Amino acid sequence: MTKKLERRHLERRHLLRRGGALVLLLSARHVVYGATIVAVRVWPADEYTRVTIESDQPLAAKHFTLTEGPPRLVVDIDQLELSPTLRELVGKIRPDDPYIAGVRVGQNQPHLVRLVVDLKQAVRPQQFTLEPVAAYQHRLVFDLYPLQERDPLLELVREKDRADRRADQAVRDSLGELIGRVEGGAPAAATGVASGASAVARASPSASATKGAPAASPVGTTPIERAPSAQALRRIERLTIVAIDPGHGGEDPGAIGPSGLREKDVVLAVALRLRERLNAMPGMRAMLTRDADFFVPLHDRVRKARRVQADLFVSIHADAFMTPHARGASVFALSPRGATSAAARWMAERENKADLVGGVNQRAVKDRQVLRAMLEMSTAAQIRDSLRVGDEVLQRIGRVGHLHKGRVEQAGFAVLKAPDIPSILVETAFISNPQEEALLRTAKYQDKLVDALVTGFRRYFTRHPPRARQRVL
Repeated sequence: MTKKLERRHLERRHLLRRGGALVLLLSARHVVYGATIVAVRVWPADEYTRVTIESDQPLAAKHFTLTEGPPRLVVDIDQLELSPTLRELVGKIRPDDPYIAGVRVGQNQPHLVRLVVDLKQAVRPQQFTLEPVAAYQHRLVFDLYPLQERDPLLELVREKDRADRRADQAVRDSLGELIGRVEGGAPAAATGVASGASAVARASPSASATKGAPAASPVGTTPIERAPSAQALRRIERLTIVAIDPGHGGEDPGAIGPSGLREKDVVLAVALRLRERLNAMPGMRAMLTRDADFFVPLHDRVRKARRVQADLFVSIHADAFMTPHARGASVFALSPRGATSAAARWMAERENKADLVGGVNQRAVKDRQVLRAMLEMSTAAQIRDSLRVGDEVLQRIGRVGHLHKGRVEQAGFAVLKAPDIPSILVETAFISNPQEEALLRTAKYQDKLVDALVTGFRRYFTRHPPRARQRVL
């Protein structure tokens, strides 16, 4: 009897052990295959398109491209079950996306989801993951870059050339119409326009300069399709180029106001207005580090300004603080040492964390030491000129609204570290202040800010003309 009880006891313990192992196995399988897709996002732009898959646990994925037939990107995400949230990726693709034509999603194998991205052109994909930060959980990111990177200075040359041609054509049309009315009492037809064009060619140097130049390239052409005319290259050498940097973008919304206004949206709106104003001024041209809602790493913003040999770099932001009472605009320049105030130091630390939120592929940077050196470069001359232009801008902004500080502050902003370009960061207002957030929403206030910036730039360049460019391309 005792032996039977002992045997039953051993059998019971064996079953419990097996059951415990089964529970552990099921728990492990739940951990491995239990990732939940939180959100999917697509950020299309001319420079690159980003696809982000956010989950509550890290995802493991592999990708490869298919070049036979229409180009495709195939992504296999392991240890995942297909979910309605992941299917939403199909509807996120916009018709104007330069790179993605569509996405197909399916359960290719048990616990393996396959994405097939139909492409409009061959791309250079970059895949990386981001750890949880700010409001985001784990992110799996795919950046789709064109095989041929666009040259921003070349694009600036082409855009200037096209604008000059449009202006010349408008003059020809107006003069042709006038001649037609004088000679025949009716609007000029082709003959009148032709004679008007001849008159303009004799009277207008810019018209004669473009004579014989190639036809304007359509918008969206790649840099290798058509070279700019020699006349256009000479004109670009005489331009004053301002690099405008709308802060944040894409995955990084920046500060968010009490009613939900996002910093990345309002600073882009101001930057677009500023570009329009500068491009309308004789002898000036503006380049935006981003012209849509996508993220640009801090070092890339500096690199873009240097590639177009900008004469001035201005980064536009909207301030925020922990309380809604802080208000007023500010202007910052780089500091070679410590910050001029605790608030300036706090601001620089916050802005310098943008790469963590926006998401930078660290593996794509081939030489981290070169990148670090570039972001640590600064010169006394650059800081001196930055303070000069910053003071001009601060004086004009002070006539638009309240100033947070009555002098240009200094701190170690990474985005201001181009060693050869005067660089300032403008905090347009406190988006965390309900009254100033309401102002930032309005076109009227944005136009006033742009007027102040343009006047400050003009006064600075009048007193300190930019140096001649060492090269054009």
